[in-house]
Amino acid sequence: MIRKGEGHYVEFKQSIPSKVTELAEEICAFANTEGGVVLVGVNDKGQITGIELDNVMRSRLQHAIGTIEPAVPVNISELNTEDGKTVLCLECATGNSRPHMVSGRIIVRNGPNSEKLVTQEKIWEFFVYCDRILFDQKVCGDFKFPEDFDQDFFKLFLAKAGISTVLSKETVLNNLKLMNGPDHFRNAVVLLFAKDTQRFYTQAITRCVLFKGTNKYKILDDKTYTGNLVQQYEQAYKYIVSKLNLSYIIEGGGPRKEVLEIPETVFKEALINSLCHRDYFEKGAVTMAEIFDDRVVIHNPGGLVTSIKKSDFGRKSFSRNPLVFDMLQRLNMVEKVGSGINRMREEMVAANLPEPEFSLEGMFTVTFYRPLKFSDWIISIQEITSHIQIKILTQININQSVTIREIADELKLSIRTVERNVAKLKEIGFLVRIGSDKAGYYQITKKRV
Repeated sequence: MIRKGEGHYVEFKQSIPSKVTELAEEICAFANTEGGVVLVGVNDKGQITGIELDNVMRSRLQHAIGTIEPAVPVNISELNTEDGKTVLCLECATGNSRPHMVSGRIIVRNGPNSEKLVTQEKIWEFFVYCDRILFDQKVCGDFKFPEDFDQDFFKLFLAKAGISTVLSKETVLNNLKLMNGPDHFRNAVVLLFAKDTQRFYTQAITRCVLFKGTNKYKILDDKTYTGNLVQQYEQAYKYIVSKLNLSYIIEGGGPRKEVLEIPETVFKEALINSLCHRDYFEKGAVTMAEIFDDRVVIHNPGGLVTSIKKSDFGRKSFSRNPLVFDMLQRLNMVEKVGSGINRMREEMVAANLPEPEFSLEGMFTVTFYRPLKFSDWIISIQEITSHIQIKILTQININQSVTIREIADELKLSIRTVERNVAKLKEIGFLVRIGSDKAGYYQITKKRV
């Protein structure tokens, strides 16, 4: 850590400050952001100067850390160098009860420095960052009822959600927690039931763009969808599906079945996630669906919420807009809380396509790769596969049920040579065996390189 220098996660202190609470402030700053370490006994140049500790100082240190509210678990250790110098190490993770304060002040880490938040704007930004202020629960002062309220769509919502129409609309909205007192309507009402959502929040739109090729140089089509979130979802979903390829399967002499090149379910999940979990405070970006020759990319403002660690992604769920999420659940647009990410992965694998790729920083992005033609894929992997492996893959592409012996006979190779190369293709992820050796078949994954 010393070699890497001070930064967002590491702070050096040459000595214990005369005001020990300064160390508590550094710990508080780390707890309010992404955790970090304070090394006491190291100067700004990264030289170990060492410190002297006695029981009185240890007691003062513990007392100072105890002034952080709510309390923060701190790992305290004394590290000794070979030449007998002592470095005090104070380490903490991201706090579970942010914001943490010292003497009533919120302190955060900003790059290599700790910063006290004193302005209303800074404090507001921090609460949004901590997911303590939720956009859909905030009251929209400009929204007027019933002038701005879409009565017709609300009737459809009540019917689909199975909610009785006996009570007044205001009572139902209040029971659904969409109001905060008389005539105080939350943003969830604006996003879902306003006649003109964009009059209140111009950023609450969904844009769909079709590109030629695999980059953004040439736009073939560009549509912006407005209206409430359900209307945006329906329009964006129809747009994506209309731009992808269909194949037709006839089973048992029955009617033909249309199959989209990428499972439709993944787009439903991705769009719902985008609309439910996006950061509507961000005015400079919108929900986007981009279609390229080789992939479909859906992204929205706001990365992974701070309440969920990256290691828990796909296993835990937290919405930036829980009221919106609840309303979409009532419309049966959300199947099961916290299952959407894994369902997208499972659907893609079941369709013999690469798992979706997720980016969680700044913008939340999911990328679905479209099927590759076998001939194009073979060309793309020639540099990392042998001539024999290319021939084996070609034989399997012609007949998935082909046996090792049949491949060996066709290519005039020994069975051992074919077995060795098939094992290598499995190892690098280009080939999997489905079922038993006798009754199963090979599946080419068309993994991208």
